[in-house]
Amino acid sequence: MSGAVALQVASLVAIGLLVVALFLTVIRLIRGPNLGDRILALDLITVLGAGFIGTIAVLTGFSLYIDIAIALALVSFLSTVALARYLFLRASRKQQGEGGAP
Repeated sequence: MSGAVALQVASLVAIGLLVVALFLTVIRLIRGPNLGDRILALDLITVLGAGFIGTIAVLTGFSLYIDIAIALALVSFLSTVALARYLFLRASRKQQGEGGAP
C-alpha cells in the first residue's frame, strides 16, 4: 500500500468517525438538559465542521480549505465565549434577584 492510498483510507475513516460524532452531538443538542449543554453541543458541531473541512482539504489537496477551517474555528471560539458570558451574566442576575434585596 502506497502512502497516497493510506492517506486516502485514513481520510475516509476520519470522515466516518466525524459523521458518528456529529450524530451523537446532535442527539446531545436535542436532549441537553440545560442551556450550557446545548451551547457546548453547538460548539462541538462547529469544531466537527472544521474537522470535516480539514479532512476534505487533505483528500482534495486544496490548502485554501485549511484557511476556511481556521476561520470557522475562530468564529466558533468567539461565539462560545459570548454565549458563556451571557450564561454567566444571566446566572449572576438571577442570584442577585433571589438574594432578597428590599
